[in-house]
Amino acid sequence: MRVALGSDHAGYELKAHLAATLEQWGFDVEDLGTENGEDSVDYPDYGEAVGRAVATGEADLGVAVCGSGIGVSIAANKVPGVRAALVHDVTSAHLAREHNHANVLCFGGRVTGPTVAVEALRAWLDAAPGEGRHVGRIAKLTTLDERRA
Repeated sequence: MRVALGSDHAGYELKAHLAATLEQWGFDVEDLGTENGEDSVDYPDYGEAVGRAVATGEADLGVAVCGSGIGVSIAANKVPGVRAALVHDVTSAHLAREHNHANVLCFGGRVTGPTVAVEALRAWLDAAPGEGRHVGRIAKLTTLDERRA
């Protein structure tokens, strides 16, 4: 499975940690930048890049990180076909995948520590997108994307 990762400067350290973890778990990682945590860059660029990689099929899933996680999640969700979820723990990560079929996971590097982020990432990856009542709700989200395109 190919996972695209991106972050701004504030999320760089957590992104690098998650990328190394994913590689250790055997995932194919595509790091879309940024290259360091020192040079200020704009979070919308990285949220969009991760979203586009997922929406075009270049990556199966995506992970985006900024200082709070809010900015990259907003940016990623502007890309039709993306269901980006900002999570803070194992439960929200699991539910994001199971209930909302989230295909991009977002973290705040300034608010979520590496241990919790790794546990949440594992929960998200292990969760199966739910069926039943969730499928109709996901269809409604797809309709919203189609209206926006």
